[in-house]
Amino acid sequence: MPRITDTVTTPDGSCPVSLHTPEGDGPWPGVVMYPDAGGVRPTFRDMADTLAGHGYAVLLPDVYYRDGDWAPFSMDTVFTDEDERKRLFGMISKVTPEIMTSDATAFFDYLAARPDVNGESFGTTGYCMGGRTSLVVAGRVPERVAAAMSFHGGGLVTDDADSPHLRAGQMRAAVYVGAAQDDKSFTTEDGEALDEALTAAGVEHAIEWYSAHHGFAVPDNGPYDQAAATRHWEAMKSFFGAHLV
Repeated sequence: MPRITDTVTTPDGSCPVSLHTPEGDGPWPGVVMYPDAGGVRPTFRDMADTLAGHGYAVLLPDVYYRDGDWAPFSMDTVFTDEDERKRLFGMISKVTPEIMTSDATAFFDYLAARPDVNGESFGTTGYCMGGRTSLVVAGRVPERVAAAMSFHGGGLVTDDADSPHLRAGQMRAAVYVGAAQDDKSFTTEDGEALDEALTAAGVEHAIEWYSAHHGFAVPDNGPYDQAAATRHWEAMKSFFGAHLV
């Protein structure tokens, strides 16, 4: 798939991005793909290529750009190496809902200005931390998000005032959540609470449970599950196909 590298100007600086498109001139519907906690790396560039192959202009942002030229994480050891785990969680903590909102607005403006991208509203999708970001953005920048997807996303229902489920009433997007089994970051009780909030707000949505563990859709994650990953691509193709033009 064609791929370009660029930067998006945000209120806090310049965010490196890659834009992945199908062959041809477009225009295509735009999607922002938010990576998991490990950040942008070759696996996610390949995943953005795959989604682009289904007919979308996919923006993949470096959500940790405020940390400068940060060293990549090894997903095999990042959660067991204490120093690396501490570095990772320090970076995660800086990506607040306010930051997600500010950056997303800049990403959407970038897509809207491109002649190879359709319209003024877009799709969002994400994994793990990025799955939460996808729903946070749908609740905080509702006029720009037509479809929001989350795969093994954590923290979708919390006791915090900025919990994504508490913004259901502001969402205009259709929402899809692909949840992992035995996931402490998104339990069956959390799924019920999210379903209730979205239903009460009149949000078109689907919450589906996958017979695979947290990280199932990302090839360089230990719990990667090929059958579940294939199912998630089919869900993304169908969901975005129904809600993005």
